[in-house]
Amino acid sequence: MRKGPLCVCHVQEALEMPQSKVSKQLSYLKKHGLLASRRYNNWTIYEICAGDNSLVAANLRELEKVFESGQYREDSSRLEKLDTSVACLPREESCCEGGAC
Repeated sequence: MRKGPLCVCHVQEALEMPQSKVSKQLSYLKKHGLLASRRYNNWTIYEICAGDNSLVAANLRELEKVFESGQYREDSSRLEKLDTSVACLPREESCCEGGAC
């Protein structure tokens, strides 16, 4: 989600995990203010809401450094092969606008 919003099904495919497990984890992250979500047709779209939160932004940068190899790279490779255009919301339709995050 660092590169943009994604629907649950894309995260599920990239991570090769069951939808219920992915949804539960995404819900947890949303509950703790790290993600925002919205419904778009039949999908739930999630995105990172770092916004002005410098702590979240700094942690994301550090996590990217840690995960540059191994499983992260495999998951990223699978994600790059998916058509995620359904989750590419125009910025004015972002989950994070209007004080949601």
